[in-house]
Amino acid sequence: MTDRSTWTFTAAAETFAAAAEGWLLRDPVRNTAALTVLRSLRSGQFSENPLMGWFTEGGSVEGAMIHTAPYPLLLAVPLAAIPSLVSELIALGRSLSGVNGPVEQAEAFARAWWEPERGRRSDRLYRLGTPVPPSVPGAARTAVAADMPRAVQWIREFEVEADVEVSADPTPVVAARINRNELVWWEDGGRPVALACVSTPIAGMSRVGPVYTPPEFRGRGYGSAVTYAVTRKALDEGAAEVLLFADLANPRSNSIYQALGYEPVADYARISFR
Repeated sequence: MTDRSTWTFTAAAETFAAAAEGWLLRDPVRNTAALTVLRSLRSGQFSENPLMGWFTEGGSVEGAMIHTAPYPLLLAVPLAAIPSLVSELIALGRSLSGVNGPVEQAEAFARAWWEPERGRRSDRLYRLGTPVPPSVPGAARTAVAADMPRAVQWIREFEVEADVEVSADPTPVVAARINRNELVWWEDGGRPVALACVSTPIAGMSRVGPVYTPPEFRGRGYGSAVTYAVTRKALDEGAAEVLLFADLANPRSNSIYQALGYEPVADYARISFR
């Protein structure tokens, strides 16, 4: 790196967007997480002291990061920018529960951070190729405000099962997703049996997740059905790319997504410090 390599930080989403959104939009597939979090920040969804930063080299933006506590630090940066980012965050006294990003970047950050790694989750990013509809009884229904209690309960159950180590109340996020028509049920016999969310398109990109089927309804294809339903919804709303992350420790979900037409793009890691 040269002397002209710098990090700039802000708590203002619009300031960050003015500087870094254009760079993130160059690759909306690999920057899907940062772009969807940025949209939530711009809508005022997060309120716990957010921190956003962009890395400039030779006068142009070459990377970005977003931290919305209690969630892990989100990386979209080149490897060469990791040491300076770690130094800057330590100087700022920033407390991190973990780091999330492409495997190489996440591991490089964890090695340089002052707290030891306590655990990790390995994910694979998939993008939709040719969609393959499953044959499953039932039908999709977009969630409405009256569905809030059940939706919050199921999202909490998903977070516990997926080992999402955050203390945030999911209610505001669930409410926002219902308001944006992003949460869909799969119903069989008039009762909800699976749930999935999908982001409204950003630069032609939508991302599926979370997907959850309660234990008592598993083994009947409902997860496949609701995943395909939100995939079809994203395509119908204009998405050119439909993406999702899958836990590599769950081979069943990975096989399900591939059977629906999703193809691997890259591997990511969420590394916990506490």
